[in-house]
Amino acid sequence: QLGKADIDVMVAATYENIMMVEGEMSEVSEADLLEAMKVAHEAIKVHCKVQMELTEEVGKTVKRAYCHETNDEELRKAVRDACYDKVYAIARAGNANKHERHEAFGAVREEFKTHFSEDELAEKSTLINQYYHAVEKEAMRRSILDEGIRLDGRKTTEIRPIWSEVGYLPGPHGSAIFTRGETQSLTSVTLGTKLDEKIVDEVLIHGKERFLLHYNFPPFSTGEAKAQRGVGRREIGHGNLAHRALKKMIPSDYPYVVRVVSDILESNGSSSMATVCAGTLALMDAGVKIKKPVSGIAMGLIKNPGEDKYAVLSDILGDEDHLGDMDFKVTGTEDGITATQMDIKVDGLSFDILERALNQAKEGRLHILGKIRETIQEPHADLKDHAPRIETMIIPKELIGAVIGPGGKIIQGMQEETGATISIEEVGGIGRIEIAGTSKQIIENATRIIKGIVAIPGVGEVYKGKVRSVMPYGVFVEFLPGKDGLLHISELEWRRLETVEETGIKEGDEIEVKLMDIDPKTGKFKLSRKVLLPRPD
Repeated sequence: QLGKADIDVMVAATYENIMMVEGEMSEVSEADLLEAMKVAHEAIKVHCKVQMELTEEVGKTVKRAYCHETNDEELRKAVRDACYDKVYAIARAGNANKHERHEAFGAVREEFKTHFSEDELAEKSTLINQYYHAVEKEAMRRSILDEGIRLDGRKTTEIRPIWSEVGYLPGPHGSAIFTRGETQSLTSVTLGTKLDEKIVDEVLIHGKERFLLHYNFPPFSTGEAKAQRGVGRREIGHGNLAHRALKKMIPSDYPYVVRVVSDILESNGSSSMATVCAGTLALMDAGVKIKKPVSGIAMGLIKNPGEDKYAVLSDILGDEDHLGDMDFKVTGTEDGITATQMDIKVDGLSFDILERALNQAKEGRLHILGKIRETIQEPHADLKDHAPRIETMIIPKELIGAVIGPGGKIIQGMQEETGATISIEEVGGIGRIEIAGTSKQIIENATRIIKGIVAIPGVGEVYKGKVRSVMPYGVFVEFLPGKDGLLHISELEWRRLETVEETGIKEGDEIEVKLMDIDPKTGKFKLSRKVLLPRPD
């Protein structure tokens, strides 16, 4: 069922509202995704109802109230009274530079701290920081709700300036740089052979993955200097979302294994969505015939409890994610959504808000797709000169062993002789061969040898073969790859010969021979050369 489904989505919800959504889709409409959420919510309500009945049965219907904090309400009021107006002025000033904005916010906090002695700060500094953060959050939210002004001066539906370029790196088989505001992704594409497939060996899932995407988020992208100790939760989650967004756009019969690597050089929100956009550009630059370009956008929400007023934000900043109520990432083509991920910090979202967010996301997504098409209209017609070339061949299943040879001798010999990378597997009762090389000539040489191996020798056919060994009674000629036949001394020429050397034929020579017979018992081949020469009178 899942294989035939258009939507594979996971939904978490309370009895009243949706809390979390994550999944992948096959270019479905916003209305279809919303309907899927509603269906999921109805199913969740059943489980919530059982939980509610259980709490009533055990007499635990009131949620326990617990607060481990020790607060100073007088200090809280002092922080708000002294800082709110200054912070609000910074929030509505519309400074697009994240670092300057952070310095301005920090200056207000530090100025307030100057009213305290060192001993007082040692006791109250943590609480001051906590209360100041609440003031900063309130000011940012009120600026958006009351005046429609965001931290960087944009309107709620406005997308940050976009700049992108393809072919940015000379080494990879495809590359692109995508910059949206202060978020930048440098993405490369590498094309590989079947030997580069990722082997999936999980508890319940086994197989191979031919499309790989890796997302790297180094500390310097947010101005931090610290050790990078391997892949973390962020890299796994963001990389998986971008992978889901792009993977269905790779043709199912594409012969290459594709690896996309996104390095985030600068981050101020939506770096996973920048990865999707940069990945699309890099794939097109590599000449990968993706079905359609994909773009992504992160939506935010500002909604205070008890207020009907709310604001849905397009292309959120890092601060809007941190100080806001929702991070709703949506990716897709011009025809529909390919992946989504939503998490919220409030008690839930109504379907009206979700519908508005999805429709606003579509407008932003289409705007970004337009910018992508301004950079590159369609995938390049051909691969880069240094990209590997791959050809595929189909052979009968029973000939797979002949191509591989005993202990892999034949296939290894072909690779050594031609310089090609050859892989073979049985798929659906047939043999599928992939031949990869750095030039057309390498692939043609390997193809010719394989065709010779799988060819069925025909009696009466003429072949150009190579003399493999010279014996007193004749020579052995390899007339097809892996197939040797005896050319008896009596079949060399019409005249009677005492020794093979009289003909001048030596090991390594190429001569034309005709296949005269195949022994039905031993399968040995009988060759003749003289029948191809003029018969003397």
